[in-house]
Amino acid sequence: MTESNSPRIVMPRIVVLGVQRTDPPFRLVEIDGEVVGEATSMLDVLAIASAAGIRIHDLDDPGVVRWVGGDKLTWRTH
Repeated sequence: MTESNSPRIVMPRIVVLGVQRTDPPFRLVEIDGEVVGEATSMLDVLAIASAAGIRIHDLDDPGVVRWVGGDKLTWRTH
């Protein structure tokens, strides 16, 4: 198998971790492997990314944002 035929693994710069069981619940946000903030909504994720100089055009693009323990609509524990 040549390198050009190998699957490419893309690691997004932004990772939003699972919901923390607190009141109010939140999700930790990592940029480049470093925890940089807490988000309680998608808007918080966008604001944290913007503060780091990252523009997000599509929150559903796995090459841009990785959602752990739920998707962009998961902000509460079950």
